[in-house]
Parts: sequence; C-alpha cells; structure tokens
Amino acid sequence: MISVRNHLPLLSGNKWLLFLWITLLIAACSPKLQRVAPPVKPTETEKPVVKTESKPVKPLPPKQVVISLLLPFGLDHLNAGASYTDVSLKQANIALDYYQGFKLALDSLTALGYNYKLLVHDTKGSAAQAHALAYNPEIRTSDLIVGPIFPDDLKAFISVLASARKPVVSPLSPASPSTFNNQNLVTVVPPLAYHAQATAKYINSRIKPQKVFILRSGYSEDNEYITPFKNTIDSLSKGHIQVVQLTVVRGNLAALSSQFSADSPNIFLMPSTNQAFLMVTMQSLDSLAKKYPVMLFGHPSWAKFNFLHADILQRLKTHITSADQVDYKAATTLNFLHGYRKIYHTEASEYAIKGFDEGLYFGKLLADNHGEIKNLDQKDFIGLHNDFHFIKKTGQGYINTHVNMMDYSYFELRKVE
Repeated sequence: MISVRNHLPLLSGNKWLLFLWITLLIAACSPKLQRVAPPVKPTETEKPVVKTESKPVKPLPPKQVVISLLLPFGLDHLNAGASYTDVSLKQANIALDYYQGFKLALDSLTALGYNYKLLVHDTKGSAAQAHALAYNPEIRTSDLIVGPIFPDDLKAFISVLASARKPVVSPLSPASPSTFNNQNLVTVVPPLAYHAQATAKYINSRIKPQKVFILRSGYSEDNEYITPFKNTIDSLSKGHIQVVQLTVVRGNLAALSSQFSADSPNIFLMPSTNQAFLMVTMQSLDSLAKKYPVMLFGHPSWAKFNFLHADILQRLKTHITSADQVDYKAATTLNFLHGYRKIYHTEASEYAIKGFDEGLYFGKLLADNHGEIKNLDQKDFIGLHNDFHFIKKTGQGYINTHVNMMDYSYFELRKVE
C-alpha cells in the first residue's frame, strides 16, 4: 500500500509552500509472516497419521515493490530569498503533474492488492544534482528508477550506473537511446527515427508510389528524419520507390516540375520544423495542388505549431505521425479525468496522463514479476496517451516504437484507421 497524509492541491502562483510535501518519502509496510514449524518425521514404532482434510494455506502477501521517481521539483527555489524563474516553474509543474498521475496509477493498483513503496527525489533540473543522486543507495537498490526526465540530467545520472542491473526509465524525452549507451535504459517516448520508419512503412504499404519527393530546408537537423526514412523505404520497397531530394530555396519547386504526375498522388516529405521554410514552401505546394494531386508527410512536431494553417494542411492531404494523442471521448479517458479531478481538484495535463499510463504499466509489470522488469518486448500496452510496443536493442535497452498515423480532415488532426 502507499501511505500519504494529504493529496496535493493545484499548483498555482505562490502556492509553492504546499509543495514541500513532495519531499516526504512515501512508505508502506508489509504484513508479518508467522514461521511454520516443519513436520515431525514419524519413528518406526509410530504409525503416521493420515489427514483427510487440510487447512487452506494462507497465501503470501504481495512483494513490496520499491520505485524511485527523480523529478525536477526545484524545491531549493522555496528557500528564503529565492524564487522560481519561468523555466524552473515550468519544469516543476511538469514534475508535479507527472508525479500525481504516476501516484494515482499506483493507488489504483494498490486497491487491487499490490504493494508499493514510492520514493520521490528532487533533481532540481540540474545535471550535477542528477549525478549526485546516482550514488544514493536508496535509489540504487530500488526495483525501478523513473527519471531524470531531461536528456542532460539523464546522461549525468546514468553514466554512474553503467554496470548496474536495475532498469532506468526515461519517461518523457524522445532523445535517441544511442546517445546514452546503456543497456538498462527504457525509452518510453518513441525517438524521431521511429516516426520516420513508421511513415516509410505507411507509404510503402498503403500508397505504393513510384516516387517520394523529399523537400529539404538546408538545415542538418533534417537528416535526423531523412536518414531512417530513406533507409526504411529503400529496404521495404527493395528500391522500387525512388527517393528524390531537393533543397528548396524560397519555395521554388521548378526543378521537380517535369517529374510530377497528373494521375496519381505526388508524395512529398518535409521533415523540417523551421517556421519560415514551412510557411513559404507550403504556399508553393498549395499552388501546386491546384494542378497536381498532392499528399504531404511532415514532422511530428507540426501538431503543436500554431502557425500552420489547418485549411492548407487539409488541402495538401497532410499526414504526420504522433505519440501524443488522447481520445477525450473514450470512456477510459473520461473515467481517469473524473478521478484525477476529484482527487487533485484540477484538470489533468498531458504529463499527468503520461504519468498515469507509465505508472500503471510499470507498476503492474513489476508486481506481477516479483519486482523485476523483463521481457518488455512481449508486454504490449494500450494507454490513454499512447500505446507501448517495446523492442530491445543491444546497448540501448528497451525502446517504445509505437506511433499513430494522423491526417488533417474536417480541419483537425485525426487518427488514420
């Protein structure tokens, strides 16, 4: 069970003094077991007594699972003379929301008979503090470590635990696990390469075009998407889908005009997140779509860009992948939102929903496996925020690869069925 004095109130403005409660460690105790005396072996002169009925054996209580959460609450900003900056306050809000969602999941599992001890530690949003926490024996002996949540902090923390065997969950960052080089890492948010691979698989299996036009912005960041996309589509199509790349300057697509088809969709991929480039190039594509059928595939970050116009995205039949889609009409989502609102007196953010999904998944997995994390690649999960489908890669640990394909229809982003 988890013992808590009071639920956390809504975090707002100067209510941060209430946040000191987070520093308390959440502990629980398991029931004691009575030792059973071993049976006495009968002597030769004694006849063994055969019992026809036996008392039911009392089942052992569930093993207490210890989980450490490493989150950037920044409690040092509550000291006299200190104050939160905009950045540190945003980080602390993320930490609080994630914690509350994670704890609500463990509370739900505890009601089913599971047993947890949740330890909460403040990384202060500092790589140095994260590095220091890696030497804490209480954390090192936990069954599961969740966090730190920022890549630099995680790298500093995990560098100390290179030889440890306890799993470390990266709960919110899509940073590539290859940058950490740790076999015990569990990356929950799919890295960008898996979005690119999913797009290539969709184009190859559902559209089967002869060509894909990649429109480059000229920035090297584009390669983080282009390289895994091209490798995947070349492999899947066995070279039958031609990939044509063009660095676009001021929206000029004239160099490609002779290759456009008037009968079948012209597939364009734009992996850029640069606002100026996207605005100009999309206007050119919108003009092109008046003469040729166009289908556009873009970066998953586009879902959060307010400067992109929904009407243009819809006319271009725009598709993007996403690992951040919540169906707010689903009964399971509504039940969670109601429960969260009732307990914490505030609305659940995306970080609270992610915390709940991950707390439910890892909490149950740990309890069912006596405090061990293993075979994640055989344990899929349907969450409120995203589904989990893990693969295991040598030297990189477990990576969630599940993303949804979305398109713009009825002036909103919808999941492609």
